[in-house]
Parts: sequence; C-alpha cells; structure tokens
Amino acid sequence: MNKRAALFLAAASAASALALAGCGGGGGSSPASSSAPAAAPASPSSAAPSSAAPSSTASAEVETLKTASVAGHTIVVDGDGKAVYVYTRDNPGATTSACTGGCASLWPAVTSAGAPTLQGVTGKIGSITGVDGKQQITVNGMPIYYYAKDTAPGQVNGQGVANVWYVIGADGSMIQTPLASGSSGTGGY
Repeated sequence: MNKRAALFLAAASAASALALAGCGGGGGSSPASSSAPAAAPASPSSAAPSSAAPSSTASAEVETLKTASVAGHTIVVDGDGKAVYVYTRDNPGATTSACTGGCASLWPAVTSAGAPTLQGVTGKIGSITGVDGKQQITVNGMPIYYYAKDTAPGQVNGQGVANVWYVIGADGSMIQTPLASGSSGTGGY
C-alpha cells in the first residue's frame, strides 16, 4: 500500500509540474515599465464591487482595485483585499496573456465587466481579452492575476514564485522585495 501511495504521489507531482510549466521556471525577465500603454483608460464608477471569490469565472461585475499595506509596502489588492500579481513573462502593452492552460488555473485573471473602480491606485488601467474571453484588467499595460493559494485578504503567497510573479505598488510598479504575510511560504506550486 505504501508503494502504491508513493507512486501515486510521484505521478501526481509530475503531472502538476507539467501542467504548470507555463507558470514559472527559468529566470525572470525585467520589471514592467510604468510608461507602457494600456488598452483603455479607467474612470471610477459607482458599480458594485466584485464577488468574494475571485475567479476567472466570476459573474460580470465591475471590479474594485484599491491599496493595502503588507509588510511595510503599499500594494494593489481587489475590493475584498486579495493581492493581485503581474507575470514577468507578459509583455507590457501586449494584447494577450502569456499565462494559459494550467498556469491560468493557478493564476486566474483579474477581470471586470467595465472600467474598475479605483481607490488609491494611480497606475494606468486598461484591459485585454483574457484567456477565458473576459476583459482582464491591466495596470501599466501588464495583465494582473490572483494566486489560487492566497485564500484570505493580506496573503501574498505568490510573491516571487519562480522569480516571475510579483505584487505591484499603487503606481503599477513591480515590487520584487520578499514580503511576509499571515500565511507561510512563497515557494512551489
């Protein structure tokens, strides 16, 4: 029985690694430029905030982006306080996301049915058509994502994963400093 369990775990780990190969590995690329063009201008709206469960399959609602302080850094979070990330393999101003397949399952796109409501966010807001066909929010031309392993507001478990995933400051600049949150670890998938 122990051999069977070990084989199963090894096979599951290998399958996960292959499915998520697009999410990391290798060295990171240069930080996002804060002067990159965005797809559309943003304007605050009075629409309802997003649902409590961030997901690329959330209903068509207008998202709220605001700031929060985590480990002494002011970062961008959604309306529920969940951290958002940029992927350094995306190109500023590109019209498609580099995070597809298994990557998009672990790093769901932050989507909005219209221009997001902004509270303290000064980066240039736009959007692209995400891998699921919804409008994925961009900040300074970089698509933004959630990390599935962040299960509560204030967690930044995705910070620095594979040296390609990072939170962003209010101005949209990438923060590459390690951050500690209420949950442990930034390693692994």
